[in-house]
Amino acid sequence: MHTKLSLTLAAMTLSMVAFGQQDTSFQIRYAANLTAGDSVINITNTGANGASLNGPGFGGAAGNICVNVYAFSPDEQLISCCSCLITPNGLVSLSVNQDLVSNTLTGVRPNSVVVKLVNTLAGPAATGTSCTNSAALAGAPATFPIPTNGMLAWGTTVHAAAAAGTFATTETAFIPATLSAGELASITGRCTSIIGNGSTFGICRSCRTGGLRAE
Repeated sequence: MHTKLSLTLAAMTLSMVAFGQQDTSFQIRYAANLTAGDSVINITNTGANGASLNGPGFGGAAGNICVNVYAFSPDEQLISCCSCLITPNGLVSLSVNQDLVSNTLTGVRPNSVVVKLVNTLAGPAATGTSCTNSAALAGAPATFPIPTNGMLAWGTTVHAAAAAGTFATTETAFIPATLSAGELASITGRCTSIIGNGSTFGICRSCRTGGLRAE
């Protein structure tokens, strides 16, 4: 009895740790076989940075985050970037085909992409209501916009199924990753160039409210 209880508690602890590890400021995932079908990204705000006591319809903004989205082609080029404002307990989504590769900086639509998410506070106290240029400005700790926890994200990818010539879709959580100072400077610098000189090319489409699924 004690052995079974100990194993159950250990499993619960590992599950809690695994879930907690997802709540990081930098997460990454890939989407493949985009010519065979779409992939989607669903993102929520856990409320880790606060929330309105009586809900969004009463009082000012609180606990808002900007999830900064960076899409890379397989040859390492940053092809699009943008930001999603997410309120506590809110849900937003992006379609990889419609939002990330439909308006690339290069004019080329790759068949697969790597998607990186950097979560920052919306405004210095998480009370901002705009994420304009946030993907270009995301900074190191203590530099506005401040990277923060409070983001959970899931994504789908298309892969070959058992039957020849058919495809299936799998959804998994984004994976927490280490964000080096060099990588942060690289992605924000290149996003700055996209916004400043891309003539609107390379700015991915706006996030939409609610979740998406693969067709």
